[in-house]
Amino acid sequence: MTHGRLILPALRWRDDTGFAHEAGVIDVALKFGAGGFVFFGGRPEAVRALSAELQDRAERPLLLASDLERGAGQQFPGLTEFPPPGALAALDDLNATLDAARTTAHEALDLGINWVLAPDADLDIEPANPIVQSRSFGADPTEVGLLVANWVRACQDAGALACIKHFPGHGRTTRDSHDEVPTVDADRATLEATDLMPFRIGIAAGVATVMTGHLRVPALDPSGTPATFSAPILTYLRDALGFRGLIVTDALMMGAAVKDAASNPSVRALAAGCDVLCYPADPQEAHDAITDAMATAALPEARVEEALVRYGEALLRAHSPHPPTPSPASGEGGRITTSAGVPPLQFLERGTGGEADAIGDRLLSLGMVRGKAPRLKAPIELIIIDDDQGGAWPASPNDYVERALRGAGVPLGPGGSRVVLAFAEPRASKGRAGFGPASLDAFRKSTGAAAVIVFGHPRLAAEVPGDAPLLVAWHRQRLMQEAAARWLVGRIG
Repeated sequence: MTHGRLILPALRWRDDTGFAHEAGVIDVALKFGAGGFVFFGGRPEAVRALSAELQDRAERPLLLASDLERGAGQQFPGLTEFPPPGALAALDDLNATLDAARTTAHEALDLGINWVLAPDADLDIEPANPIVQSRSFGADPTEVGLLVANWVRACQDAGALACIKHFPGHGRTTRDSHDEVPTVDADRATLEATDLMPFRIGIAAGVATVMTGHLRVPALDPSGTPATFSAPILTYLRDALGFRGLIVTDALMMGAAVKDAASNPSVRALAAGCDVLCYPADPQEAHDAITDAMATAALPEARVEEALVRYGEALLRAHSPHPPTPSPASGEGGRITTSAGVPPLQFLERGTGGEADAIGDRLLSLGMVRGKAPRLKAPIELIIIDDDQGGAWPASPNDYVERALRGAGVPLGPGGSRVVLAFAEPRASKGRAGFGPASLDAFRKSTGAAAVIVFGHPRLAAEVPGDAPLLVAWHRQRLMQEAAARWLVGRIG
C-alpha cells in the first residue's frame, strides 16, 4: 500500500463551476493513490455523483469525509440542518443529540460520505475564544463528554465513522489556529480534569478517529510544539488515553500548520504520530515530501507502515456492514463501565429528539434572555447587523428571515415594528468572539427596536446595548433564521 493513502485532499464546491475546477486535484490525487477526499459544499446530487465517480476511478475503497457538526445540511444545501452542539445541549434532551447524530450519518452515507468530522469535544470555557463558542456542547467536562460519547455512538451505529476534535482541546484558546498558533496555558492536572475529559470519554465510547488541533500545550509538551506535530502529545493520546484508532490532522493548509515550519507539515505530522493528513495545501507536494523523507530515513518506514495499518483498519470499518451496538430495553438507559477516572457512560435509545425545525422552534421558545416576548405590529422593518462579513470565507446568507416572512405574507418595511437581526458566529479567521466596533455602533444607532434577535452564542446578548427585548437564536444557519421568522409571525397582532 502506497503512502499516498495517508493524504486526503480537499474538494471545494463553487456555485459557478461546481466541482469541475477540482479536476486537476482529483487527477493528481488518484494518480499518487490518495486515501480519500474531504468535501466542502455541493448540491447533494453532485456530491453523490462525484463520490461514486471517485470510488469507480480509484478502483478501491476510499475514505470520503466532510465537516458536519451541524448536520449534512451544513455543507450540502437541502439536507437536514441541526443547531450547533451548544444549542442542542441547551435543550437538556439527549434524544435531540442522538437524532442529530443518526440523521447526519444516514444523510452523509446516502451521498457516499462515510466519515463525519464531528463532534466537537472542545469545552466552551473561554468567552474570548474566537473559534469554538457554540460549536462546543458546553463548559462542564463530564456533561460534554457524555454528549460527545452519545453522539459518537449514534453516528457510528448508523454506519459512518465519527471524529472527536480538536485534541487536546481548543476551548481555552483566545487565538484562531486558522491564522496563528494558539497556546493553552493550563497545568496538566487542570487539563486532565477539564479539557481532556471529553476526549477520554469519547475514546471510551469507541470513537473511530480523533482530530488534532494546531495548538501549543506546554503542560503536555514543554517544547511548545503544536499538538499536530508533537510526539509527546500524540503519545499521550495513545498511552494515557488508550486511543488505538486513526489520528487525523486538522487542515494542514491552516496558518498554524504552516507557520514557522522547518519542514513540510505533512512530514512533520506523520513523523510525530498522526496517521492521515487532512487538506494539505498542495497534495502532490505533500506526497513528494513524504517520499523524499522516507528515502533519507528522516521519516522512518515503520512509522509510515503503522499509519497505513490504521488507515486500512478505518477503511475496513467504513466500508463494512456495521451492526448496531446492542441497545438497552425500550424506555431504559444503558450504562457501560469505562476506564478509571471516567464516569459510567449513559446511552439513551428511546424515541428521537424530533424534526430539526421543531428543535429550532423549541430553542426559540427558551430564547428570551432580556425582557418579555413583544407583540408586534405589521409591517415589520428588519434591521440587519452582520458581524460575519469580510472574512476569508463568505458567510451564509442573512436574508432567510426576510424570505420566510415574505413567503408567509407578512408586509415588510417602516411604519410598524422594527426588529434588529444581529449575526455573529464563530468563523475561521474572524479573529474575535463577540461583536466588533462597527456592529456595536450599529446597535447604538438602531433605536426604537421592538425586539433584537441575536444569531450567536447566548453570552453575546450582554454586548447588545439598550433594553429592547432580546431573543437568542444561536446561529445564522437557515434553520434558525426560518425558526426566527415563525417566531415573529406568531408575535404579530
